[in-house]
Amino acid sequence: MTDAAPEISPEMSDENPFAEVPIEITVSVGQARPTVRELLALKSDAVLPLDRSVDDPVELYAGDRLIARGELQEADDDGAGLVVRITEVLPQDRTG
Repeated sequence: MTDAAPEISPEMSDENPFAEVPIEITVSVGQARPTVRELLALKSDAVLPLDRSVDDPVELYAGDRLIARGELQEADDDGAGLVVRITEVLPQDRTG
């Protein structure tokens, strides 16, 4: 996986004091709904079925806010690791 920084849009300029603050993005590939009994019975090599397939879009969250969707791809450099190619950036309510 490459450590290259993402492209910064023109709106994100040096005059913004928060422009260089790192933020954690969570990528959700799906959800599972096991019962408590099934969860307690999980062991190494168990399989937990998700509600999505490998080719379905993933969702990107900043905190609990959905900010974008994308698709998983192998990293270009050496094929080790994954990247997310953004396919849709969701509009954000900036009023709070």
